[in-house]
Amino acid sequence: MADDYYKILGVARNASQTEIEKAYRNLARKYHPDLNPDDKAAKERFQQVQRAFDVLGDAEKRELYDRYGASFETMGAGGGGGAGPGGFHFEDFDLGQFFGERFGAGVAPDLGDIFRQFRQRGPRPGPGATSAPPGRGGDIHHAVDVPFGIAVAGGEVHVTIHRRTGKNETIAVKIPPGIEDGKKIRVRGQGDTPPRGGSRGDILLTVHVAPHPCFQRRGNNLHVRVPVTLAEAALGAKVDIPTPRGTVALRVPPGTSSGAKLRVKGHGVAPRNGSPGDLLAEIQIVLPDTLDDEEREAIRWIGSRHPQNPRGNLRW
Repeated sequence: MADDYYKILGVARNASQTEIEKAYRNLARKYHPDLNPDDKAAKERFQQVQRAFDVLGDAEKRELYDRYGASFETMGAGGGGGAGPGGFHFEDFDLGQFFGERFGAGVAPDLGDIFRQFRQRGPRPGPGATSAPPGRGGDIHHAVDVPFGIAVAGGEVHVTIHRRTGKNETIAVKIPPGIEDGKKIRVRGQGDTPPRGGSRGDILLTVHVAPHPCFQRRGNNLHVRVPVTLAEAALGAKVDIPTPRGTVALRVPPGTSSGAKLRVKGHGVAPRNGSPGDLLAEIQIVLPDTLDDEEREAIRWIGSRHPQNPRGNLRW
């Protein structure tokens, strides 16, 4: 029984492209060979998921699949009904001249003569004829998960593509710096090969940027929460924080409160074409796990010397 690509991805037949991409992304992460190195079943499942997305992720292939099922590749490549061997349309050949005009009424036709005349005349090629000039192979649609750091700074990832021949091929893809989640990358000349010769199609990769445990991207700015000690916040300090272009020393002014945002110019996302963003460091004061009585008393003394109403503007 042929595979049901919708069932493999776990989506309805009227699912949107967004729903299909989301289902593929979740399943590809779950069964990816890198996460299941010794699980043959997971590898086979990953290949099924990839094969299903290669079809359903391409609008043209999906339309043919919905119409013809798993045999859509052979149905879609040939001509319409009535095509004979080699894509010729025998309906263009008028047999009436043999049975009517060429042979008088009541005269039995010689079938051998009919086919001799047909070979001499030759059929006219139909729209699916093999004599058509070589075309271009189909594009392959694929999704790829890119680590946050590579998406920001650029780099290279390896993508495994499932070919129509049933084989898997791993290719290296360069990721431009600053690429955003959901953007597409075209890898030219790495798509399907046309059945009758010609140029190969392309691979269209939809980029999904993996989240980072510490950093967030907003436009071309990067946001990070920076923990500091009570002494560093109260007295001021220089603290080292990582950035896409190396470690920088962040100056924390004396008396800095939690929630304050300090800006580091030019250390955000630097796209290939455009100005770099900034790094916004949000200060978080981290208190010691334990305080003795003397330390608590010192904090009370500071509070009495500097009375505050920090929640004065807090309202529903």
